[in-house]
Amino acid sequence: MNVILIILDTLRKDHVGIYGNKWIKTPNMDRLAKDSIIFDNAYPESLPTIPVRRAIHTGIRCFPFKTYNPRKGDMVRAMGWEPIPEKQVTLAEILLKRRYRNVFITDTYHQFKPSMNFHRGFKFYWIRGQEGDLYKSTPKIRGKDMKKYFPKSGISAHMALVLDQYLKNVANRNKEEDYFAPQVFSKAINWLEETKGSKKFFLCIDSFDPHEPWDPPQHYRDMYFPNYDGQEIITPNYLTNIDYLTPDELKYMRACYAGEVTMVDTWIGKLMDKVIDLGLLDDTFIFCISDHGHQLGEHNMTGKIPWGLYPELIDIPFFIRHPKGLGKGKHIKSFVYNFDVFPTILDVLDATPPNPIDGINLWKLLDNDYIEDRKFVTCGFNSYVWVRDENYAYITDYKRKNEYLFDLKKDPEQNTNIAKENSELNQKMFNMILKDADGELIDHSTSLMKKIEEWYKMEP
Repeated sequence: MNVILIILDTLRKDHVGIYGNKWIKTPNMDRLAKDSIIFDNAYPESLPTIPVRRAIHTGIRCFPFKTYNPRKGDMVRAMGWEPIPEKQVTLAEILLKRRYRNVFITDTYHQFKPSMNFHRGFKFYWIRGQEGDLYKSTPKIRGKDMKKYFPKSGISAHMALVLDQYLKNVANRNKEEDYFAPQVFSKAINWLEETKGSKKFFLCIDSFDPHEPWDPPQHYRDMYFPNYDGQEIITPNYLTNIDYLTPDELKYMRACYAGEVTMVDTWIGKLMDKVIDLGLLDDTFIFCISDHGHQLGEHNMTGKIPWGLYPELIDIPFFIRHPKGLGKGKHIKSFVYNFDVFPTILDVLDATPPNPIDGINLWKLLDNDYIEDRKFVTCGFNSYVWVRDENYAYITDYKRKNEYLFDLKKDPEQNTNIAKENSELNQKMFNMILKDADGELIDHSTSLMKKIEEWYKMEP
């Protein structure tokens, strides 16, 4: 049997049709999901990009962050943003020993910063140029050419730097195939064509899209906001105040994100068509999962704000297609994590996972949609933590200076904080977090981390 694992960066669950979205076009993901087991309550165990992928590739959670060693030369500062530890075994390394042909095709450039270790066990293709990837130094981007991407109220220095680099990287695009998601999926399609009939394979496709900057070809943007002639907001400030955007700027930013989602969906469709054309569908398990979502103005936030652990950031799409159609169309209500991918893939390939791991084999949910020892789920993002069970969701910082509690039955969108009048329930929820943290939360907030948090909050 073969395995295709599709990881999508920054894809919100509520922007996919199979999960109830009515206005964004995702026909190909919906088609794949309808033939799959669909997980309705899937979550990352920690955020952002790198911790999520560490957990997927090793089956071992990053939260709680017992240690934290910022990477020299890497501008990203987030707990868990560290290499896959040398002592941890990756999924690809296990399958390589079983004579699988492993290939990793990605434009998620953070994984290939020095010593990150995500290439272990793979032959890999890194498609350069996403976001702030230091890929091209020319052409020079003139200030007047950048201004159209700034809100009328201005943009943060960090995002200006990202845009300057990104616009250099993409200056020579001419057609849709030159965009990043099309490049990633085209490379995967070509690889399948070239290797058809070869030995069993594990193909990992990791698309950084629909991560910002959101600048899909114009026809995708026009699906959601045609004839717009204002500022082109393709990447947000990371703020807890959306007043820096006019109503039309916010609408356009959301339209650009929606267009990027539809572009990614289009190329997933092309991949699936090739899998069918090559006769691989009956011999291939297909996993599709996102790492996290993105705040697009909900709860007065834009970006990925660590203390904004609301559904728009934390809920992820996740579905698995079994080649024999097992569980087709079944919605699983149990809580599942991203790190469950690891043992689930190993099970279908009759491989034994190493010890210890944290993930569980999800195939057992085909017969019993309930995991006895998973009555709640937790997630960490820097020094902020989240927990939810069937009834409540709770967000706080390590020192519990700020607490947010939501009744999920009465308030599923989590707009009314009931923490002040429920101190005992707050303690109960925090105890769940401590249980997953082995009884201790270690605060690694250095002066640098505090500066980052100040940056998140700064006025435009």
